[in-house]
Amino acid sequence: MSHDPKYPFPQVFLVDDGGRDPQHSVQPPGLIPCWSFPPARERARSRGKRQSCMGVSPGLLVVLLFLLMLVFAAMGLGAYQIHTLQRELVNIRKEIDTEKEFLTPAKQVGFQEPELHGEITDSRAAAHVIGRIEKDMSQKTLRWEAKTGRAFTEGGVTYRVEDGGLQVNHTGLYHIYSRVELLFKNCAPTDTHTHTVFVRRAKQNTPLKLMEAHRAGFCNQRQSNVWTSESYLASALHLEKQDRVFVNVSHPSYLSHQHHANFFGLYKI
Repeated sequence: MSHDPKYPFPQVFLVDDGGRDPQHSVQPPGLIPCWSFPPARERARSRGKRQSCMGVSPGLLVVLLFLLMLVFAAMGLGAYQIHTLQRELVNIRKEIDTEKEFLTPAKQVGFQEPELHGEITDSRAAAHVIGRIEKDMSQKTLRWEAKTGRAFTEGGVTYRVEDGGLQVNHTGLYHIYSRVELLFKNCAPTDTHTHTVFVRRAKQNTPLKLMEAHRAGFCNQRQSNVWTSESYLASALHLEKQDRVFVNVSHPSYLSHQHHANFFGLYKI
């Protein structure tokens, strides 16, 4: 065994050639540096193991983290939308409650005057007709104008042109009213007049009197001027379906020619 101190490398040993003649031994070649490296496959495996985490590659970890971020973002967006919808629902409920307060009908006191030009917004059964001057003033049952000025019919109440009655199509409690104004010439202290409201029903042959006013002593004997007398009737009465309500006066020829001085109407309470 020989060793050259100039080369600090692993020593090389020469072994005899299995009993051959030592004279035929070959001179050992010059020593050269030698490094031992692991196989390529083993180096690749070791490099892969050192760069992975728990057996998962870094690229796959990035993809998983990105998917988790998408899931959390979607959950946050869903929670925000649910919160927004809840707030909108609360606002809608408040608006509905406010509208209900405004739409709740208040208790009606007295007669509600109809609007001009027939623009009636309430669907409640109601009617208001005004006086009509007839050529033949001998009929005690008065005729009316149902489409002139403030006159109207609404909610199933109809005016019968042929007999001057207001017909109701719903059974219930109604407020009925009528006013007449009469002008007397050469009035005497004994002059009187009668104002009557009556109803006709399908099951009854005779009319049923609802209200009546009798006026007397309205003239002054010492004066010969024209005298004016008026009568107003009003009451809450029960009417049945298909009832027809009429107005009578004892002196129809004395009626005032002012349309709004004579009127007749009703409305369901």
